[in-house]
Amino acid sequence: MDIAAFGLPGLFLAGFIAASPLPMQSEVVFLALQAAGFAALPLVIWASAGNILGSCVTYAIGRWAGSLHGSRWFPFRPETLDRARHWWQRWGLWSLLLSWAPGGDLVVALAGLMRVPLPVFLLLVAVAKTGRYAVVAWAGAGLFG
Repeated sequence: MDIAAFGLPGLFLAGFIAASPLPMQSEVVFLALQAAGFAALPLVIWASAGNILGSCVTYAIGRWAGSLHGSRWFPFRPETLDRARHWWQRWGLWSLLLSWAPGGDLVVALAGLMRVPLPVFLLLVAVAKTGRYAVVAWAGAGLFG
């Protein structure tokens, strides 16, 4: 089946899934649509929107996990949580600018667990995710332009 048939909504979904705990590489879909003739700006907008929303789901999972603290269902041992807090104190908010990179979903979930305010989280993740897709569009323009 032709990837272009799914168009921008398909790219939104790929971006969403890629930022969730599920494995997915949205860049492949992005580049396939760019090669099919889709303009870069709409691709960046749709991919970023899906990826940011997917990150919000991962962030919410982290916040939810934090609400279980003290119960038998809490997924982390105390020493693991202490290490996570120490790491967050050292690297903290600015690590969200690498939320696009491999392992970025863990940073996003940790931001939820550490109760980062949602507006701050959204700003940093939006900059990171949109910047990544802008670079993918630039690279794609070099390949297909």
